[in-house]
Amino acid sequence: MSLSSPSNLLHLHGRLQVKSSAVAGNEPRMMAAPASSIWSIEDGKERIRKMFDKVELSVSAYDTAWVAMVPSRSSQETPCFPGTVDWILSNQLPDGSWGLPDRHPLLVKDALSSTLACVLALKRWLVGEDQMTKGLDFIRSNFASAMDEEQHSPVGFDVIFPTMIDHAINLDVNFHFPKEDVEAILRKKDFELERIKCKSTCVRNHYLAFISEGLGELQDWEMAMTYQRNNGSILNSPSATAAALLHLHDSSCHGYLCSVLQRFGTAVPAVYPSDMYARLRMVDKLQRLGIDRHFTENIRNVLDEAFRLWIQGHEDLFSDIATSALSFRILRLLGYGVSSKPLKIFGEQECTFDRFGGHLKDINDALELFKASELVIDGDDLFLQKQNSWSRSFLTQQLDDPARADGFAKSIIQEVNDALKNPFYASLEHLANRRCIERCNLDNISVHKSSFRFRNLNDDVLLKLAVEDFNHCQSIHVQELTELKQWYRDNKLDQLSFSRQKLSFCYFAAASTIFSPELADARLSWAKNGVLTTVVDDFFDVGSSVEEQLDFIQLVEQWNTKDEVTCCSEKVQMVFSALHRTVSEITDQACRYQDRNVALHVYEVWHRLIKSMWREAEMSRENSVPTMEEYLENAYISFALGPIVLPALYLLGLKLSQEAIRSEEYNNLYKFMSTCGRLLNDVRGFEREAKEGKLNAVSLYTTHGGADSIEEAVEGIQNMAVTKRRELLRLVLQREDSVVPWACKDLFWKMSKVLHLFYGEDDGFTSEKLGGIARGILQDPIVIT
Repeated sequence: MSLSSPSNLLHLHGRLQVKSSAVAGNEPRMMAAPASSIWSIEDGKERIRKMFDKVELSVSAYDTAWVAMVPSRSSQETPCFPGTVDWILSNQLPDGSWGLPDRHPLLVKDALSSTLACVLALKRWLVGEDQMTKGLDFIRSNFASAMDEEQHSPVGFDVIFPTMIDHAINLDVNFHFPKEDVEAILRKKDFELERIKCKSTCVRNHYLAFISEGLGELQDWEMAMTYQRNNGSILNSPSATAAALLHLHDSSCHGYLCSVLQRFGTAVPAVYPSDMYARLRMVDKLQRLGIDRHFTENIRNVLDEAFRLWIQGHEDLFSDIATSALSFRILRLLGYGVSSKPLKIFGEQECTFDRFGGHLKDINDALELFKASELVIDGDDLFLQKQNSWSRSFLTQQLDDPARADGFAKSIIQEVNDALKNPFYASLEHLANRRCIERCNLDNISVHKSSFRFRNLNDDVLLKLAVEDFNHCQSIHVQELTELKQWYRDNKLDQLSFSRQKLSFCYFAAASTIFSPELADARLSWAKNGVLTTVVDDFFDVGSSVEEQLDFIQLVEQWNTKDEVTCCSEKVQMVFSALHRTVSEITDQACRYQDRNVALHVYEVWHRLIKSMWREAEMSRENSVPTMEEYLENAYISFALGPIVLPALYLLGLKLSQEAIRSEEYNNLYKFMSTCGRLLNDVRGFEREAKEGKLNAVSLYTTHGGADSIEEAVEGIQNMAVTKRRELLRLVLQREDSVVPWACKDLFWKMSKVLHLFYGEDDGFTSEKLGGIARGILQDPIVIT
């Protein structure tokens, strides 16, 4: 894959942004939003666009206090950054604490840490007697929370807070605590330092460097300075950098703090820089909420900048696991030619996780690395499989850890659970959107050594737009499903007793992947052809005699005859009439969209399918045993995805050239998708098909000596499916020498996702488990209270 940026990013993360209808007199079918909500939706979009303009990170009272404690280079009696002292004096909260207003009830430890740091800063410069008194009152009133295991602990709290208590006592600060309470809090520091000794050297050193201010004279400053960034900071932490400046008088540390204060004024944030991570997180949030298609230009600008930094190997992307992994995942999935090689630096499990003492930050890092490690497309990515294995193991352990049961951790734990249960290759966009909307964390608070939020990332606005958008799309889907049911009855398909009734499932597959209102024609084509392929499959499988099958084939081969056709049975007449009428209507639409005649190609797709089904039925009647290669060469066609996906490509609002549909790339996309689906189906349905005497890849794998047992055969077929899935994804993401438009290629990937969901646990197309899932897309609107 070349290191290139897509030149025309109209498609973002599986969503299509159609500039305008390419079809004169055949505009995409859309249902207008209710007039009462139009203005609020447009206002919400505009507010979100402005969020991209500038990252507004909240300042941290905790970090500001540590910066305030640094003395001037010229005098130990004056602060180096006097404005920070003034900020502390002016920003005490009404309850006597310092920190974020509207504090989460489980973040009292955060408030204690921030408040004590501010008290120490004021005590250092002998100012703010009233503020110190109020701060100490807050600490006394809430001191029990410091020992409360149900309270959420900031990174390093059990080291830093006891250190500050001890330092305050040495400064003659009278807390009026019982002696045993003070001893208990100091013991927590000893326990934590003993605990961290058991970790690997790389993990231990990273953690201790990050909490340098909590160690003071105990710190190995030579070791800590190995974590100094090019920007002069210690791990992008103002508080740790202030501690290093205090002890070492390092000019680069001083320069870093000056640059941060130049950006933020008289206070500093909890982490800096974080602009690119915040913007990428914004893109990720928009994608997961299902509203990214409304912000194509804004997202493109962010990704172009991220791609530039990636090519440069810039520290802003590669100094942090979460930022590196998130950058890689979003850039690769959106068509930017990024190599996975930079992620190799996170190649050792013992040096990757627990770098923040087992805090939620470690879970977020592991989660992002897990998601990134799913994107294996070629041999250069195979190391990602190892990362995927141990990041999954780490995250699974976190789910089982009682310490993760506190309410503040609920949001990320739910996200971890979703990621483990729903791999990206089996996750349908609109289903994932609904889960994200229903679990959206409006607090938007992150906690490192102190809590912070990106103030311009207003999750309330994002959530409102996402709910409006989802429910608007659903109202259109409900209307379309009603129309489809009428089409089903009009074509008498409900009268075919031999056929499975799968209309809702077929439409669900379309609506959960290509859900945008403007893609109605593609959605309906997908659903109708899905129903028809099911009918034709059942016709050849259990619903017809050899004579009827031959008669049906003859009718298809005489598709365009003007003569009146006669059928050997009413059943053949009903199936062929429904097929001919519907396919002709869809073909007429496709021709108008493409401004050329595509009828021959659509006919060829159906003709190939029916011939392959005849061949499959013939082999079954003759009890023939083909080689695996012979079986798959026919089976990928008879799996019947061609008539569902290929005609829908013409209805996406993009021009699909004759060169593209006759290309090797196009044929491989179809073959990889279909072969993968057939193999998944055969794994889940081999026991049922064996009883019915049908050919199946699992049984053939055993018959031809590929395995000594059914279990080995299943594993072998599953590995073959994984290979085809990766080959498909590689083609979808490929930009160089590609003649098939991005959105068209992605439709193959969307179908592959549907197949992985359907056949994830059982023979999904015959499973009723999907009924409840489908209701979330086609029936139940989202209500946020």
